[in-house]
Amino acid sequence: MSESLPGLAWLVVLLAGNAFFVGAEFAVISARRSQIEPRAAQGSKAAKTTLWAMEHATLMLATSQLGITVCSLLILTVSEPAIHHLLEGPLGLTGLSADAVSWAAFLTALLLVTYLHVVFGEMVPKNLAFSLPDRAALVLAPALVMVSRIFRPVIAGLNAMANAVLRLFGVDPKDEANSTYTLEQVASIVELSRREGTLSNDAGPLSGAFEFTDRLVRDIEVASDRVEVLSRPASPFDVQQAVARHGYSRYIVADETGEPTGYLHVKDVMEISTDEFYAPVPPKRLRRLTAVRRDGELEDALARMRRLGVHVARSVDDDGQTRGYVFLEDAVEVLVGTIHDATSG
Repeated sequence: MSESLPGLAWLVVLLAGNAFFVGAEFAVISARRSQIEPRAAQGSKAAKTTLWAMEHATLMLATSQLGITVCSLLILTVSEPAIHHLLEGPLGLTGLSADAVSWAAFLTALLLVTYLHVVFGEMVPKNLAFSLPDRAALVLAPALVMVSRIFRPVIAGLNAMANAVLRLFGVDPKDEANSTYTLEQVASIVELSRREGTLSNDAGPLSGAFEFTDRLVRDIEVASDRVEVLSRPASPFDVQQAVARHGYSRYIVADETGEPTGYLHVKDVMEISTDEFYAPVPPKRLRRLTAVRRDGELEDALARMRRLGVHVARSVDDDGQTRGYVFLEDAVEVLVGTIHDATSG
């Protein structure tokens, strides 16, 4: 029994090693960048290393395959004699011949090692990596990267030979696993799902999302001559009159030269006391009017407006001249469809 302990201990170690390489291989391929990148942005070293592994997928696969191959070869070589020796004693009591006992011990050892290798060294870690790809990648990828750096010369040589064979067949090797779809592919999937009745797009938010990426600011800008502008100094009474005439909730405020300086929302003047109803609106209540390029992407403009917390922006040309205005509501409507608001504007 004592003579078999080292071989059994090596069996456990090699099974664990094989499981590690299998799990790391599938985790690197299955992990989603969208789940790893936020962690990396927050400063997680494990996430940064995992991203590096995903960007060098072929190197990681080569490392995993080398580790799996070495572990698989050593498992049978090291463990079979130990298990064979462990079984010879009990099998010898059956009265079989020495040759029969040897063959029975060998076959039993082979079946047992194969079972342990397939189940615990291959299937369990593979299924675990598929079930929890992001968490598995964060745990296993850093260690796999360390192994790849230790054996970099050997792995790089094997990887180069594999890539050379691919090029002989006209295949361009890739270093990074492609776990994303192009916009055209996603649109095609949505359209197919809609036709088959598995996805509803009655209000148009899905198709609007695809169109949104191609829209420019000028596509939704409201021309300056179509926007109600209040001249400074504007009072709450002026805002009230504008609401009565047009029904909008937001109004541009311009200085004496006609240059827009900000905008007012109806609720900005609702809390002003009666005594100040005809007095100019305090400058601190005037909201900032940011500028966006009219030839820029609508997606970028919306992101800027949301970041600054503004509902209206000036649409300017290359010379910085105001050509119109962009309302947050209009930008959102491109995504989700018409928004019914009695005080929109």
